Amino acid sequence: MPVRRSDGGWLGWMANLVRAWRRNGTTAIAQQPAPDASRTPALRRPNPGIPVDPSPRIAGATMADTRILLVEDEPSISGFVRRGLIFEGFDVEVIDDGQRALGAIRDRPPDLLILDLMLPGIDGIELTRRLRVAEENGAPRLPILMLTARDTPADRVSGLNAGADDYLGKPFDFDELLARVRALLRRIQQPQDARHEELEFADLKLEIGSRTVRRGEREIELTPREFDLLALFLRNPNQVLTRSTLMQRVWGDDFYGESNVLEVVVGNLRRALEADGEDRLIQTVRGVGYVLRQR
Repeated sequence: MPVRRSDGGWLGWMANLVRAWRRNGTTAIAQQPAPDASRTPALRRPNPGIPVDPSPRIAGATMADTRILLVEDEPSISGFVRRGLIFEGFDVEVIDDGQRALGAIRDRPPDLLILDLMLPGIDGIELTRRLRVAEENGAPRLPILMLTARDTPADRVSGLNAGADDYLGKPFDFDELLARVRALLRRIQQPQDARHEELEFADLKLEIGSRTVRRGEREIELTPREFDLLALFLRNPNQVLTRSTLMQRVWGDDFYGESNVLEVVVGNLRRALEADGEDRLIQTVRGVGYVLRQR
């Protein structure tokens, strides 16, 4: 079945692509280059019987607050899995090399790692071992879902013994991948009470569970969008967030194109945070986006 681009822009086209794929399997990704059959089989059509938990990992937050690093060197697989996960609301980064993945995890740790077994640079087994050794020395534990076309019992045992939390053989159903991702994220939620999660920067404090914000001793009332936007800034302090990133992660596909809704909400948020003459914390990076930073 051909995938038809709708009038809803790129996000609408992506949504139609995922829906078509779920109905018709791999025929919906005819525009993607075919996988090399000698390396990895194609993705199978999803199984509608797989239960899916729609709840995000962190109570009171959007799934877009959950960062997934996908380390996969087959573009036809990584591209489609990335689009599917983004459509489901996750923030996804793709890397095709094990060595570069180590640097990315060190510089900006994800919430979950989806890792191919066969990779250039460092393979999935060695990458998993290095991460688990680092965790023994104090690094936070990273959930790992390992993917491979070599789905023999010995391969599964090797992956799990190296420290992978779960193992999925290729070809796989996207719905099964999604269910396993959410199951791993639920395990993270169990040891911590997200209702007490607090985000702080300078004299600014935000509590996720109670959805309260304080600047020093002053309590600040925000709309739901203003609160979500501020939480995103607080989770990424001193990091420039592009306009498209902010729109995607706070509004999803509700808005797209040249709408000035982001500028309006940022302006309202600044006025609320600076009502008593406090210093500006949300800085404009002209031509790029915004950053939470003290001058």
